[in-house]
Amino acid sequence: MNNKARNEIFLKKTIIREIYMTVSPNNPLFPDMPDWQQQARDNLWPPYTQMRTTPIGLPVSEAEGVRITLADGRRLIDGVSSWWSVCHGYRHPHIEQAVISQMQKLPHIMLGGYQHEPAARLATRLADLCPGDLNHVFFTDSGSVAIEVGMKMAIQYWLNNGVKGRHKFLHFRGGYHGDTFATMAVCDPEEGMHSHFSGVLTPQVLAELPVNDELYERLDMQMAKHADELAGVLIEPLVQGAGGMIFHSEEVLKKVARLCQKHNILLIADEIMTGLGRLGEMVACQRADVIPDIITFSKTLTGGTVPLAATIATSRIFEAFLSDDPAKALMHGPTFMGNPIGCMAALASLDLFEQEPRLEQVRAIEKQLEKELEPARGLPAVKDVRVCGSIGVIETTGLGDVNFLKQRFVEEGVWIRPFGSIIYTIPPYIIGSEDLSKVTSAMVKLAGELKSNT
Repeated sequence: MNNKARNEIFLKKTIIREIYMTVSPNNPLFPDMPDWQQQARDNLWPPYTQMRTTPIGLPVSEAEGVRITLADGRRLIDGVSSWWSVCHGYRHPHIEQAVISQMQKLPHIMLGGYQHEPAARLATRLADLCPGDLNHVFFTDSGSVAIEVGMKMAIQYWLNNGVKGRHKFLHFRGGYHGDTFATMAVCDPEEGMHSHFSGVLTPQVLAELPVNDELYERLDMQMAKHADELAGVLIEPLVQGAGGMIFHSEEVLKKVARLCQKHNILLIADEIMTGLGRLGEMVACQRADVIPDIITFSKTLTGGTVPLAATIATSRIFEAFLSDDPAKALMHGPTFMGNPIGCMAALASLDLFEQEPRLEQVRAIEKQLEKELEPARGLPAVKDVRVCGSIGVIETTGLGDVNFLKQRFVEEGVWIRPFGSIIYTIPPYIIGSEDLSKVTSAMVKLAGELKSNT
């Protein structure tokens, strides 16, 4: 890129920042801004956002299929499935009708003291799709809470069996399991998102993924050293998501499972991002023939319509809670756990995996991503290009101004949220090849505009 082109980009970047940072009802650049957008600026606290330096969020009016329509009429191809949840696209009629029908009959009822058909049917469907005897389903309403419930199950499993002192968890560098206090403690401590809370988080056991023989032996020794205090091992099978879309092989997952068996430590598989078709199988652990003791799902569980999550345990875990002693029950109960609307949405979402060729679509996405992202490998600012299932990643030497980069993607007609050092896509499974090519071409194009930091 020559100096003239860099200067033009810098000028454009400055203008965009000034426009986005000075939006107000009196700003002549936005004379027709609706009241609700000003209300959003005044009262809405968005996620992961430094309000002083980050542009306001794009106003959205509707979404359908793989397209998001902005309030000004522009339409964007969704390249990240609304944080990896909208697997069937927006407003799939089968899910939409299921939600409407349930709303008209029984929108909510507490599971404490009651039961209802959608929760019972969904628990059975999830048990049937999971490998082994992962048969016992506890519903929550977010991925972070699903992980916390899994952690509580693991700790209480040992206590109910008369084993004291096993209350810690081994987790892996590059991992991410949520933003609540218990889950922050088992995320990568150097990733940055949760570093402010290091002094108040419960210390856990951080390990490296056993990607070679030396690290395997080190993990073996680490587990042996801490076996008497470890309730479980937490892992994102095959892909560490929010930690940077870091991939590892099926063999690595098998090694972790083998060491858990060797040292009698429970294995908790966090499939909130990787599960339900993301990597070409309904359960990512199936790619390695691994059966964890506890597994979690969320995000795509309802097709990205309403909040719902599930923590699923094997019979071995569940039976430790069966007792005449009330104190041995699992004392956890979110108000909206197993809410009928969410369960019906999830049942409809699972229907679509049976009625439409979702896994074949994911495998087609994988092949197209491999082909169309590969040209980025030779760009000056690119360190790596990698693909796994419906996940495509361009790792760079540095993204520079991320807000400006997001705006450039909008100008290209796609919605992509780069973070850290990566530009990535996780599109809805139903995306067509032409739309996917628009996403990949934008990724490669903008990766080529980056300046190398090496």
